[in-house]
Amino acid sequence: MGERAGDAPDRSLRVAMVCPYSLDRPGGVQNQAVGLARQLAGRGHQVVVFAPADHPAAGAVRRDGVVVVPTGAPVHLPANGSVAPVSISPLALRRSARVLRQGRFDVVHVHEPFAPGLAYALLATGSTPPLVATFHRSGASAWYRALRPVTVAAAGRLAARCAVSEAAAATARRALGGEYEVLYNGIDTEGFSGVQGTPTSGPTILFLGRHEPRKGLAVLLEAHARLEALRGKCGGDAPLLPVTLWVGGDGPETAGLRARWPPSPTRHWLGVLSEAEKRSRLVGADVLCAPSIAGESFGIVLLEGMAAGTRVVASDIDGYRDASGGHAVLVPPGDPEALARALAGVLVGMGAGGRAAAPDPDPDPDPVADAGSLAGARSHADRWSLRELAAAYEHVYRRVIATGPRRPPLHC
Repeated sequence: MGERAGDAPDRSLRVAMVCPYSLDRPGGVQNQAVGLARQLAGRGHQVVVFAPADHPAAGAVRRDGVVVVPTGAPVHLPANGSVAPVSISPLALRRSARVLRQGRFDVVHVHEPFAPGLAYALLATGSTPPLVATFHRSGASAWYRALRPVTVAAAGRLAARCAVSEAAAATARRALGGEYEVLYNGIDTEGFSGVQGTPTSGPTILFLGRHEPRKGLAVLLEAHARLEALRGKCGGDAPLLPVTLWVGGDGPETAGLRARWPPSPTRHWLGVLSEAEKRSRLVGADVLCAPSIAGESFGIVLLEGMAAGTRVVASDIDGYRDASGGHAVLVPPGDPEALARALAGVLVGMGAGGRAAAPDPDPDPDPVADAGSLAGARSHADRWSLRELAAAYEHVYRRVIATGPRRPPLHC
């Protein structure tokens, strides 16, 4: 991914990292913005994150190890089958744009540049440093359609266009035209070193994500219920013991799904997890299941599972296929029977101690039974470290800074 992470930077850069979504809500874009900010700071750069906050302070604050300038309180708008916590207050956005311009930054890195928020104020003026954009969205976008005359014109002000996946690049290309450098998402692989896994009493599946239709939690809950019926068909020397399901996160479907599948000895509703607890659950679980129906441009959660040494079962959709690299069991999306059989195939033979009772797969594994070796999956996840991604973005920053001059203001 370009310059190696260990290379010394030519000189320290001042980077404004703009995230359209509230940092108080869990999400992949937020994680990428904050994670990149930490890694870039570790490389000697000065980074300030601009993002909405539920209770915005009057000025810059330090949180999650980075300096953050709140861009207003979020409202919740429907987007891509989910709900986006974005700031649309003109006063707050003007104030944030003024703070950014006064910061004398060398480059501005905008994530999801055409989500409502600060990016529009920056794209509409010629007094900002070079703008680097990262596109995360995959699939049709109502925002792109509704604002197409503005977005196509504004995209001409971007000094560099990056995307987190081929699917995200294709979505942006259809809406805006232009060329995109696919850098993918990054994960904090070092963050799993030395993590103690949450104790288990038997085979355990973990779900992480927002409880909304596109994430497919209902499919997983139905599949988990069917695992009990499959137990009698997995006998012999490798029986399938009772399987526990850990459900992390929350969302608009939580109440309804929890009423239909209430807590039980084998079904635990965990709520929103802290980063530390998420890592502990990932390390402790035997399988991470990502049953999303659609709308995933890149499967960062799959890579986190691999980095934690956990087997992965996921839907066979473009973003997950790209991320897994052949190291996950992929099943047709929205099919609880197929998902149940895939989970049973991975979990069969695990004893009361969970993964500790299951040996690492053979060098020539059954793809459904093992999803490849855990060592191979960890090695695959290492390719997407945030450290390497930060080095790649630093290369992009230096390139656009050297290219100059800045583009003229936008007139539409």
